[in-house]
Amino acid sequence: MRLHRNARTCPASRRLLVDRILVERWPVAVAAAAAGISERTAAKWLRRFRDEGAAGLVDRSSAPHRVPHRTRPDRVDAIAALRRVRFTGAEISWMLGVPLSTVHAILKRLGLGRLSRLEPTEPANRYERRWPGELLHIDVKKLARIDGVGHAVTGTRKGQRSRTGARRVGYEYVHVCVDDATRLAYVEVLPDERATTAIRFLRRCLGFFAARGVHVERVMTDNGSAYRSATWALATRALGIRHLRTRPRRPRTNGKAERFIRTMLNGWAYAAIYATSHERARGLPGWLDYYNHQRPHGSLAHQPPGHRLRALQAEQRA
Repeated sequence: MRLHRNARTCPASRRLLVDRILVERWPVAVAAAAAGISERTAAKWLRRFRDEGAAGLVDRSSAPHRVPHRTRPDRVDAIAALRRVRFTGAEISWMLGVPLSTVHAILKRLGLGRLSRLEPTEPANRYERRWPGELLHIDVKKLARIDGVGHAVTGTRKGQRSRTGARRVGYEYVHVCVDDATRLAYVEVLPDERATTAIRFLRRCLGFFAARGVHVERVMTDNGSAYRSATWALATRALGIRHLRTRPRRPRTNGKAERFIRTMLNGWAYAAIYATSHERARGLPGWLDYYNHQRPHGSLAHQPPGHRLRALQAEQRA
């Protein structure tokens, strides 16, 4: 039972009120004052108890017994049927001649307010490779370049270029690589996301993991133009690496890279006020070292990725 936040009484205190009046013979006015309610309210609970017993002391619904202008059941069924074939609320309103506000209220009551409710939730497909290097997740995050601290930080526009005189500073691209088994990460800030840039980044990734005794077998990327190019396909074949791509419009397939990017943005890119993009890029190596070797990772029993790497390598040697 949900009581109103300003309610003075509950079923237990109402029963105490009734007992004081009927059993202990308190005057209604005295019992009402002791409960902090009016005589009229006390009389109401007393009358309900006499008529219905203890059940009469429970709150009743405030909904009316009859609604003369309620939408007809067949019209509600028609709204639900149209919604299930993915019509919008505005389209349903136009087709049936029902006010849009009524359509929205009915859809909300039926639990069909969001289109995502029309299909069952896709079950999570969680997986984790057994050994380091079995699969690397690669992705790119585009960040706007920084050209001075803005008025949102300084609190004033004094000394800043006017909007008409401002120039576009463009973007820089953060290429990330995360090992599936250990979550060990390698990141670089690069000027673009072209195929040649992505290939050079991949080569440096392989060097980073090779220096730590990890042989890479596969890489997974999204369906970006760089990763669909013939140049990328030739490079991965020459490196002896199998290339996997995510399902179209399914970023969750590459979820470990996506989740790492969110952690990286919160811990590095948006965690401080930087005057320039160069200053922001200089802060990346320190944060990345902290992530790989000190920061507790929730999916690794709160151990850093470096600890997981050493543990798996020791298990492989054993």
